Amino acid sequence: MSFELRLKELGIELPAAPKPVANYLPVVRVGDLLFLSGVLPSKEGQLVMAGKLGADVSIEQGVAAARLAVLNALAIVKAEAGSLDRVKRIVKMVGHIASAPGFTDQPLVLNGASDLLVAVFGEAGRHARVAVGAAELPRQAPIEIELIVQVS
Repeated sequence: MSFELRLKELGIELPAAPKPVANYLPVVRVGDLLFLSGVLPSKEGQLVMAGKLGADVSIEQGVAAARLAVLNALAIVKAEAGSLDRVKRIVKMVGHIASAPGFTDQPLVLNGASDLLVAVFGEAGRHARVAVGAAELPRQAPIEIELIVQVS
């Protein structure tokens, strides 16, 4: 099945690929692997929410932020590969979740991104992952996601 078609079936439109906010590349290709830099939950360059999980941001809001961040990441993948149909596998995701002291539900928050990847890519979307708490993230973002993606 076409992953591009699957996005449409799910009613999802990818945003424009976000531009870097500092001196780095949004993605580096090595062979058939794409290594994405950290991606934030932003729309048109603006962070959609700020704060820490367990204080300013609810788990539900964090899940939505994770989903938006991974959609931004997929926009970067599409810009680099030319089409999401070139994705062979989502290899690994790392989620950094800005966490208030005592917050330990980082995996639940990151499920917002993981569930979307599986919905779009099926078995090819199942990935290794790390969900870690962070004291602070750039621009007071609640989440930052990194991806490694295998493409053809």
